[in-house]
Amino acid sequence: MDIKTLKTLHMIVKHGSFHQAAVEMNYAQSTVTMQIQKLEADSGIQLLERGKKIRLTEAGRLFYEESLEIVKSLEKLQTNLSDLQSGEVGHVRIGLTEPTASYRLPPLLKEFMTIHPRIRVSLEIGSTPTLVESLLQDKIDFACCSAPEIGTYLFFQPLFLEKFVALLPEDHPLSLFEDLEPSQFLGHRLLITSATCPYRKKLEMILQELGHVAIDTMEIGSMSALKTYVENGFGFALVPEIVLDPMPRGTKALPVRGASIDMLTGFVYKSAPLSYASGQLFRYLKEKLNTFDS
Repeated sequence: MDIKTLKTLHMIVKHGSFHQAAVEMNYAQSTVTMQIQKLEADSGIQLLERGKKIRLTEAGRLFYEESLEIVKSLEKLQTNLSDLQSGEVGHVRIGLTEPTASYRLPPLLKEFMTIHPRIRVSLEIGSTPTLVESLLQDKIDFACCSAPEIGTYLFFQPLFLEKFVALLPEDHPLSLFEDLEPSQFLGHRLLITSATCPYRKKLEMILQELGHVAIDTMEIGSMSALKTYVENGFGFALVPEIVLDPMPRGTKALPVRGASIDMLTGFVYKSAPLSYASGQLFRYLKEKLNTFDS
């Protein structure tokens, strides 16, 4: 059994014809027939029902579905070996959420691309749901974001906790406290992100557990824009601590206790093996980003 024979089987299934498979693969039809006969003999099962239309047997369907991943893995292995021999070339597509995209990645990516100058990197910056969809559609190789929802059949590898604090105008009533707890949010306008933002969903769950469902909110839609609206006195917000360097003028940051408002961030990826170039960046960022929990 080899990758060429498996590809021949896939082409027969695609076209429902030995002849068309031979044309597509530039083989003589007799070659295609011999390949399938040998594959059936080696596996000890009948894979195809011959007739006016070629169909998979029940065992053949199972074999076909499993072999799709085998061929994909073998092709990726061949690409990786080729990349290695040619000097670490490749193209990596990574998805990121804020603030990692703007605050953590640039210096790390600069160092990585200095070490691996022949590896190209493309970035997609968006929300976790957007990045998960891009990953499922093979538009990116892996993502650095919060955990995906259950049922996406993706893997999540935790890296660090994104620490959040309350950002308030200096003249805000809550700024008189040394720290805050979610029960104190009632009666004050809370600036929040869009409905699809995983952090907003987490915050809403915390507030619902406390019974404060009807809290006054104003949707801003962008995590990075929250601090600007706090600075202009629209209300207070929970923002990643890393974005507060420098602090917006006329504002104050307070820790929040009594509930876990921090967001776990990590890698999200599929079960299929990464390419050589993607694997290099994955391992590099894993080592560097793990230090943010220190």
